[in-house]
Amino acid sequence: MNRLAEKIEASTPARRDRAVDGLRALALLAVPTGHWLLGGFTLSADGAIHNASPLGTFSGLAPVSWVLQMLGIFFLVGGYASVLSYRRRKGSTRAWLGGRLARLGRPVLGVTAVWAALLPVLHFGLGVPVDTLRTASTLVIQPLWFVGVYTVVTALTPLCVRAARRLGVWAAAPLLGSVAVVDFLRYGPYADAVPSWLSVLNILPGWLFAYQLGVSWGEGRVTRRHAWGLLLGGAALFAALLLVFGYPASMVGVPGEARTNSHPPSLLVLALAAAQSGAAILLRDRIGALLRRPALWAPVVVVNLSAMTVLCWHQTAMLAAAIPASYAGEVPGLVGAPDSAGWILARLAWMPVFAGLLVLIGRYARVFEAPWAKTGPARRTLAGLLAAGFAVFALGLA
Repeated sequence: MNRLAEKIEASTPARRDRAVDGLRALALLAVPTGHWLLGGFTLSADGAIHNASPLGTFSGLAPVSWVLQMLGIFFLVGGYASVLSYRRRKGSTRAWLGGRLARLGRPVLGVTAVWAALLPVLHFGLGVPVDTLRTASTLVIQPLWFVGVYTVVTALTPLCVRAARRLGVWAAAPLLGSVAVVDFLRYGPYADAVPSWLSVLNILPGWLFAYQLGVSWGEGRVTRRHAWGLLLGGAALFAALLLVFGYPASMVGVPGEARTNSHPPSLLVLALAAAQSGAAILLRDRIGALLRRPALWAPVVVVNLSAMTVLCWHQTAMLAAAIPASYAGEVPGLVGAPDSAGWILARLAWMPVFAGLLVLIGRYARVFEAPWAKTGPARRTLAGLLAAGFAVFALGLA
C-alpha cells in the first residue's frame, strides 16, 4: 500500500487541485453511505423484498441525512472542475461537451444493459420473484437521475461561465429566487390551486445553483467574504425553513410523508448547499495541505478514478447481499423491518460487506468508464436497446 501511495504521489501533476478532488471524493462516498444506511428491505409472504426506510420509525435520524446529503458539494466542485477543463480545451466547445457527456453516459448505459440481461436470468433461471426484481430495478435506476441532471448542467457550462464573468457569485442568486417562488406557490396559501407538476420547475435551477457557485469559484469570483456569507446565510435560511416554515427535516424521502425535499429539490436543499459550499471554500487550503500526505491522497485518487462506477453500481452491491439472504427469511440489518435499534446496529455491521462487494463488482464494471474504442455500432445499439428495456421495467411501464 505504501508503494502504491508513493507511485500515485509521484504521478500527480503539481497543478492538481487536491482539495477539490478531496471534496469530490467525500461527496461521492456520501451517496452509497446514505443509501446503504438509510435504505432497508421488508420481506413479504411470497418471499419478495420491498423498499423500507428506518426514517419512517426513527425521525430523529433526520440530521444524519443533512450530513450525507452532499450533492451540493458535488455540484460545486463539478462546476469548478468544468471551468478548469473548459479553459484547457484544445478543440471546439461542442467537442469538449461531447467528450464530457460521453464519460457520463457510458457507465449508465453499461449498468442498465447488464441489469436488463440479468432480469430474465434471475427470474426464470433462479426463481427470483418479480416484485424483488422491481424493487432491485428501482434502486439501481434511482441514483441515475443525478447523471441526467448533471449532464444538463454540464451542457450549460459555457452559459454559466458567461454569467460568472458578468455577475460573479451573484449569478447563482436568480436560481435561488426561482426555487423560492416555486416553493411559495406549492406550499403557500395558494397551494390548493397550484398543479402538482409545478414542482418539476425546481429540478434544473435547484441543482444548477451549486454548479453555478462552482463555476464562479473557478473563475475567481468567490472571495472568503462571499464564502462566509454563503455559510452563515445558508445556515440561517436552513434553520428558518425548518423551525418557522415547517419544511420536512429529512433531506431524503420518508415513506408516508406527503412532502420531500430532494425530489425535486426544495429551498431547504439550496440552503444546505449554500452552507456546505461556503464551508468547503473556506476549508480549501486546509484540505489541500492535508492531502499532501501520500497515504491520504492515494484513496482520493482511487475514488475519483472510479466515480461513475461507485455511483452506478453501489445499489447493486447491496442487492447482491440482500437478494440471496431473502431466501433464508429475515436477516437482521439486511432483510427485515428497519424499526429497531438492533436493526441500525446490524446495518452498520453490514456496511463493510456492501463496500467489499462494490470493490469486487467495480473491478469488472470499471471497463464501462473507459472509451469504448473496440465496441462496434452493433454492440452499442444492443446495449442501448437493453438499457431502454430496463428503464421501462424499472419505471413500472412494462
